[in-house]
Amino acid sequence: MGENFELRPVEISSPARTGRAWQRSRPFLMAAPVLAVAVGLVLSGCGDRNAFVPPPPPKIELAAPLKQAVTRYLMATGNTAAVNTTTLVARVQGFIQSIDYNDGDFVKAGKTLFVIEQQPYQLSLEQAQAGMASAEAQTKKSKADYERQVDLAAKNISSQATLDAATATYDAAVAAQKQSQVNIDQAQLNLSYTEVKAPFDGIVTAREVSLGQLVGAGSPTTLATIVQLQPIYVNFYVSEADVQSIRDNIRARSLTSEELKKIPVEVGLQSETGYPHKGTLDYAAPSITANTGTLLVRGVFQNDTKALLPGYFVRVRVPRGKENDALLVPDRVVGSDQAGRYVFVVNKDDVVEQRTVVLGQQVGELRVIEKGLAPDDRVVISGLMTVVPGQKIEPVIKTISAPAPDAGTAQ
Repeated sequence: MGENFELRPVEISSPARTGRAWQRSRPFLMAAPVLAVAVGLVLSGCGDRNAFVPPPPPKIELAAPLKQAVTRYLMATGNTAAVNTTTLVARVQGFIQSIDYNDGDFVKAGKTLFVIEQQPYQLSLEQAQAGMASAEAQTKKSKADYERQVDLAAKNISSQATLDAATATYDAAVAAQKQSQVNIDQAQLNLSYTEVKAPFDGIVTAREVSLGQLVGAGSPTTLATIVQLQPIYVNFYVSEADVQSIRDNIRARSLTSEELKKIPVEVGLQSETGYPHKGTLDYAAPSITANTGTLLVRGVFQNDTKALLPGYFVRVRVPRGKENDALLVPDRVVGSDQAGRYVFVVNKDDVVEQRTVVLGQQVGELRVIEKGLAPDDRVVISGLMTVVPGQKIEPVIKTISAPAPDAGTAQ
């Protein structure tokens, strides 16, 4: 057929060599089926492990909103102000004789703070008293002369002109005596001005004069300032809408002006938790400020601990009513996005949903939910960083603890 064949040398093994090779390969040939079965089993096992098995739903803690009575508050910010702040001045001229307080002391009303040299004013008082003694003597003599002339005139022994002169002299002596009394009063007043005293309880600022300094020469000299701390005012502003709400509440409750002053006002410093300082409403401006649309309101606080100082920035709340069935959730579970505030809830199929809510005031660590939740909703309170809408979960039911009494912070 024209085919070409390639001739290759053929190696011929001896029977002995072939037998030895068979013996060496025999164990392998016998083990081959076993190895094949083992490999098959291994591959089969690997196939089972690589098959996808969905993870179980995560366990997430859920709780129904806490339902309880909540006091509604008007929230504001304000500033403290002293009820009285008085500049102490020298009302008479003289040298500072003594300074009887330390800068920053809290002093009682009537405490002597400065003494201006008193000797010149003491001498003026003594001089006025001497003038009074002379006037009294002159009045006594003039009165005797007048009575004598009246008696003589009645007997037609003395002329009318002499009686008129005696009457004028007596009247002048009485007037001089009154003037002497005025001089004494003025001298005593000037002497009292040499002691500058605290007009009320308060803290006295650093002195502005030194010992031996001449004060009151030409114009009053400022010596120091005293600031009253007890009681203390808190001024704050409320919006026009809040003003109208308050007025409606007042009309509904038929409150008198005296009852209005019993409305509680509570404040807290920025470094404090809650509102530990209690006071009452003291004043409300008669009109709204046109450029801000707000109304000035003032509370008064006894400030027994002197914790409030003038000029402090404070948080203010005023109770405006009570809601018996408010819904509260932990404030930490409230999230926010471009659409507003929201919480995660879980439906009846244990699937997570995002629910838009309207927030109310904060009560301790809880937040009032004005709109968006029902009492039987299940709110996600754990795993907030991992849950997503549409995710199926395994619910773990918990309860929300009630806030401590008097809890509350500004919104």
